[in-house]
Amino acid sequence: MPSAASGPHRSTPLSAPLLDALGRPLRDLRISVTDRCNLRCTYCMPAEVFGPDYAFLPREELLSFEEIERLARVFVGLGVRKLRLTGGEPTLRRDLPELVARLARIEGARDLAMTTNGLLLPRLAADLRAAGLKRVTVSLDSLDPAVFGALNGLGVAPQRVLAGIEAALHAGLGVKINTVIKRGVNDGGLHEFWRAVRDLGTVRFIEFMDVGNHNGWNLGSVLPSREVLARLGGEFAPVAAEDRSEVAARYRDPDGHEVGLISSVTAPFCGDCSRARLSAVGTLYTCLFAASGTDLRAPLRSGASDEDLRTLLSSVWTARRDRYSEERGEHTAREARPKVEMSHIGG
Repeated sequence: MPSAASGPHRSTPLSAPLLDALGRPLRDLRISVTDRCNLRCTYCMPAEVFGPDYAFLPREELLSFEEIERLARVFVGLGVRKLRLTGGEPTLRRDLPELVARLARIEGARDLAMTTNGLLLPRLAADLRAAGLKRVTVSLDSLDPAVFGALNGLGVAPQRVLAGIEAALHAGLGVKINTVIKRGVNDGGLHEFWRAVRDLGTVRFIEFMDVGNHNGWNLGSVLPSREVLARLGGEFAPVAAEDRSEVAARYRDPDGHEVGLISSVTAPFCGDCSRARLSAVGTLYTCLFAASGTDLRAPLRSGASDEDLRTLLSSVWTARRDRYSEERGEHTAREARPKVEMSHIGG
């Protein structure tokens, strides 16, 4: 419960941006609302690890909607302008539109988006849009049923994801499509894939990354973004970034279709990273590849005021020095270090 001194939880932005130890501002907050998922994608939650007996988090350990809203308001007061809901699969969290409505009312948050596999969007898209969600990023790694079924671990057909994308568009949500590329797995027919989905939204091709501890990452499985762009065929002109913290280098073809390339392995963008990540149990991580984080749930539930939380978050961010992707060669040359699972912080 908030203290009486914390008032109605208004978010008063800082007069100057909060910078980390490398001069990077805090601008983006990714909020995981569950560690559960209805797929078992090989690069995130492989079925051999996250099987039927896997112990997911009990509900009482998850942050409540009230707690998420309160923390989001404090983050916005420190400079966050973009909020993104993630999981696991966020649409599995019961009453998700209620949380969206709470976050949409936070003054100072200019963007509210969600990353999803799209399977439940036919049922939820309209309610999420009405609650204030602006955009969805949908994962779709292939249009080949056999390839996609193998990648998602459960044999789910790509048509189900496409139905979710159509529902999002019909509801008035902006759509981006994320495609993780693994060499020798789903890199065949990239040109055909691009032509088939480019009218549905901005397509972003992502280099296979070593997130978590169980996805079998190796450098040989990485298809560099420059090769992806070459395989798409045609002429592409670079598009100027709207914000330095954008993770995707954007290009546009002569017909106006836009493609994004996320090159965490071959062209790291740590130097402009403005993202903080909040796990479903309230742990703050300052890097996708972090080994540990800062517990916010304990002080939240033990009576910390908003000013207490603000001080704690400020101290964590100003001490931040994470730049794993720039150091990846050094790390992978040694014994691999443990990292937080992507299903806990949403990628």
